[in-house]
Amino acid sequence: MSRTFITAFLTYLLILAGLAVLSAPLLALALPLFLYLLVSLWRVPGEIHLQVERRLSTQRILIDDVVKVTLEVTNLGVSLEELLLEDLLPPGLEIVAGSPRRLVRLPSSRSVTWTYSLRGKRGSYALNRLCVTARDTLGLVAVRQLIDTGSQLFVVPPVLRLRRVAIQPRRTRVYSGSIPARQGGPGVEFFDVREYQSGDAPRWINWRVTARHPLALYSNQFEQERVADVGLILDGRRRSNEFGRNSIFEHSVLATAALSEALLNAGNRVGMLFYGRHIVWTYPGYGKLQGERILHDLSRLEPGDSEVFSELYVPRNLFPARSQLVLVSPLISEDYEALVALRTQGYHLLVVSPDPVSFELATMARTEDIMLAARIARLKRIVLFRRLLGVGIQAVDWDTFQPFEKVAKQYLERRLILPRGVRR
Repeated sequence: MSRTFITAFLTYLLILAGLAVLSAPLLALALPLFLYLLVSLWRVPGEIHLQVERRLSTQRILIDDVVKVTLEVTNLGVSLEELLLEDLLPPGLEIVAGSPRRLVRLPSSRSVTWTYSLRGKRGSYALNRLCVTARDTLGLVAVRQLIDTGSQLFVVPPVLRLRRVAIQPRRTRVYSGSIPARQGGPGVEFFDVREYQSGDAPRWINWRVTARHPLALYSNQFEQERVADVGLILDGRRRSNEFGRNSIFEHSVLATAALSEALLNAGNRVGMLFYGRHIVWTYPGYGKLQGERILHDLSRLEPGDSEVFSELYVPRNLFPARSQLVLVSPLISEDYEALVALRTQGYHLLVVSPDPVSFELATMARTEDIMLAARIARLKRIVLFRRLLGVGIQAVDWDTFQPFEKVAKQYLERRLILPRGVRR
């Protein structure tokens, strides 16, 4: 109920009561309220006509970094005696210094500028609403207006620097890179021996083979190194990422950002697929610009359950045949069939799996029953990893209490040696 209505109601009630009982004191008591209401309505703020400019020190920050927000408000209309300016912030942002509110008197053609600092959790935030409240001199009548400022802030996950990620796709592209292409040509690693051809460097001649064949010269051939198509798949299902109020999803996002940076730095063409409530597809690309696209997409992803697919689903038409797929997922037992199906389609698979057993165990009491359940869950996970290795799928078990750089250096920088009988 507004102040204007209450004041008008009390004034009307006093006047009606004074006339009903013919009481001059009651009528005299109503007079100040009537004058107060009259002056307030006479000085009611006119039409609000403000120009707002918002400036961010940067539109992209890392988690725990601070961004400075500067607001400049210019009055293009009549003078405003009491003006409350309030910047409406979305949930997830925290004010570090200053205030998003200002109470000022703003004459016509004058401006007011102020700055405050904030930080936030990973996400994409729309900073586009400024609430303006103008009041009369006596504070009785208020006029509110929302002004659109059209700004966007991305809080992206930190990018860990990985030295390299050893992948073994079945098909490479024509451009030079760092991935063995299983074809002879310019390279570093020895590949084969062929007859000497005009233009071969003398230091490439294999004298031991030539000694056994005196009628011809033989030279060494090296393995070409090229770039490849790489598809990053981020698992955002609630059933595999959330355990009560705790979620391991942020660790998956951290690993995905680090892997995309390392693979792009190696010259590969990288695309990203997010599988959760919805499917989010980042079209494949090269270089730093593609890295920024992936980081921006990672900043706005949240876990959720698909309304169509109950299990892990990867649209095969999004990734070129025989390319490299890198899945970041805590994994559940039912994922084995889906991964084997991708393997039989000709994809080479690498799985980076944050360990949900140790993650959930850290939040629980170490009772005998819980420790027994954790041991059973860990044994099931070991069996799943051995089954994946048996079909040629490399799976890295990442204890999230260990730095990801350490795990990557130990398991991702070297090539996978497959068991006998398993084809690449």
